[in-house]
Amino acid sequence: MTRISTLLILSVIFGSACKQPIDLYAQFRGPDRTGIFASETDLSRQWPGDGPAEIFYIDSIGDGYGSPVITDGRMYVTGAPDSMAVLYCYDLEGNQLWSIELGREWVTTYPGSRSAPTLAGPYLYTGTGYGDLYCVDIREQEITWSRNLQEDFQGILPRFGHSESPLVHGDKVFWTAGGSEYNVLALNRFTGETTWSSEGMKERSGYHPPRVITATGGRELLLTFTAYHLMAFDVDSGELLWTHAQDNYPAEERKPGIGDTHSNTVIYENGSIWYAAGDGNCGVKLVLSEDGGNISEAWRNRGFDSYMGGILKLGDHIYGSATAQPQLRSIHAQTGIIADSLMIGRGVVIAADSMIYYYSQNGKMYLVAYNDGKLKEVSSYRISKGSREHFSHPIIHEGVLYVRRGQSIMGYDLKSEIS
Repeated sequence: MTRISTLLILSVIFGSACKQPIDLYAQFRGPDRTGIFASETDLSRQWPGDGPAEIFYIDSIGDGYGSPVITDGRMYVTGAPDSMAVLYCYDLEGNQLWSIELGREWVTTYPGSRSAPTLAGPYLYTGTGYGDLYCVDIREQEITWSRNLQEDFQGILPRFGHSESPLVHGDKVFWTAGGSEYNVLALNRFTGETTWSSEGMKERSGYHPPRVITATGGRELLLTFTAYHLMAFDVDSGELLWTHAQDNYPAEERKPGIGDTHSNTVIYENGSIWYAAGDGNCGVKLVLSEDGGNISEAWRNRGFDSYMGGILKLGDHIYGSATAQPQLRSIHAQTGIIADSLMIGRGVVIAADSMIYYYSQNGKMYLVAYNDGKLKEVSSYRISKGSREHFSHPIIHEGVLYVRRGQSIMGYDLKSEIS
């Protein structure tokens, strides 16, 4: 068979595959990266003093901060037991099924894995702190392809290591190399070949988990941050449509670690974009034109200054961690006015079954009620197992709360009642 014939057959196969629904799909912060686990219901409304019952404990995945992802009775997570990144697969009772060594992992500032995997059908995509991207066939338990950030794309690493979670959309996987020529990339997710690349603003990556949105006129946009700009690209062509500069630091003061940490996925709803960039403009609302080609700024609030704990839109309010003050805060989505706050530390915020789950950097998990922007602490318990910082984003799957802390993952039963 000729090489051209082989390529034609592969193109037909992959073209057909990308038009089919993806049977298995799991990614960072749940469906659409919103942090809201809407399918989780009938969860406990209050916890015992020592927290919900622990149903399993894993203590051997190596250093890291990347969240696990779960689907079809399997949990996938990356860790660094030494200087190498390892992808692990577990069943939901905490038993290891298999593992694959990927490549070198970040060993300097906050050593360990960063990337939460993305599962799309039988293929899993994950990166390392050095920005290398891997596609793993979970059926064969082997690497299908990989791309090297520095060798393939002349990428530039940020101070704390590359921390992006791959985004899959159709037949593309998006990755931010941060180089002057290959800055933001769309790769064919089946082959790893470059579909398009953009020089963007020629900045290093901003630790950002990107998102695809659809403008009211139907155009699909990729939204992502690099060090000092929020950028929007046409998903199909890679055309840079617009940018929103983070103008809190003048150009002469910008350097790695200063003003360049933008780790919260944006929120989008009905033509409105909200973001929280605590190391940039802080809380901002943008209005997107119908064709997706332009934006206008509606408001900004420097008191809504989350760096990396995620943000939620629940009703008319947005919730997230403050940084200058160690608080959980709510802000009115339409006015930009702070509505309420709880002094429970800086942390990560997710939601399920009309409650907020707040994993504080002080090591406590909080159950918080919210009502039209008003916050009330209901229960809390301390995460005592594990090692290093409390930075990872928890997830909820089929009534179980999964919490990663360094080398450990704990599972807690959210359906058990107080006896």
